[in-house]
Amino acid sequence: MVTYPSTFGVFEGSVREICDIVHKNGGQVYMDGANLNAQLGLTSPGYIGADVGHLNLHKTFSIPHGGGGPGVGSIGFKQHLQPFVPGHSVVNINGRYEGAVSGSPYGNAGVLPIAYSYIKMSGKKGLLRTSQQAILNANYIATVLKDAYLVKYKSKDTGRVAHEVILDCNKFREHGITEEDIAKRLIDYGFHAPTMSWPVVGGLMIEPTESEDIYEIKRFCAAMLSIRQEIQDVIDGK
Repeated sequence: MVTYPSTFGVFEGSVREICDIVHKNGGQVYMDGANLNAQLGLTSPGYIGADVGHLNLHKTFSIPHGGGGPGVGSIGFKQHLQPFVPGHSVVNINGRYEGAVSGSPYGNAGVLPIAYSYIKMSGKKGLLRTSQQAILNANYIATVLKDAYLVKYKSKDTGRVAHEVILDCNKFREHGITEEDIAKRLIDYGFHAPTMSWPVVGGLMIEPTESEDIYEIKRFCAAMLSIRQEIQDVIDGK
């Protein structure tokens, strides 16, 4: 299984080579579709060499991500895997009645029309723009905060991130401050805290997606810089 871009928020430059190696040794590649909001219109699971993958509707196609999330979406697969695709014991899915993996043959009916409407209203050009905007937003945040916080991962080729940026907050621990303190303080500034302690222990993973405008992103960055100054005041004994 591969995640592309990686959960570390970078486009892995060797992903096609990795898929080729797996295939040459008789393996199959499954791609986690969690980060499609950095791919739409730019690349695709098939292009990088994946044989099968799920296409998340949350985050990428306007469905909320959080609280366990309505993790629903379509499964894409290459033709040679057709015999192994699940069917449903009650509802005929393209002639398949066996191998059901869910009680609901077509997923979460309440979620699907929302994502479908989003895709139809965005169109091909709009979906491309969402990826471009998500990547731009994340890189803006990474650039503004890079001197105040440690940006954990960047592309070796470009020095940029993909659609998310991870801040490593572990250096504050020796002063009694954790990523949880930063997350709780963000609430005081009117922000729901980003993903905490994953995939980096002691880190904050910020995924602005395409949905926030520049004013909201600037407000978030200002809050993070203000919190960093508060941390410095603690370090300096003020």
